[in-house]
Amino acid sequence: MLIQKIYQELQDIPEDKLAEIYDLIHYFRLGLGQEQAQPRSPGLLTGKLGDAFFEPLPEEELQQWE
Repeated sequence: MLIQKIYQELQDIPEDKLAEIYDLIHYFRLGLGQEQAQPRSPGLLTGKLGDAFFEPLPEEELQQWE
């Protein structure tokens, strides 16, 4: 059963990392609720983008993404 596999995996995670796993599960579950409550409708966004949107990111900010 899948729930038993999940329990087994949790038992093998060090105690000091359990808070990270809890956050992952908690926010994943909250996201599931939002998916059901707010269905997405495809299409273009209304409004206009400022010129800053099209400017390249500063090198310092680009380095944070690598």
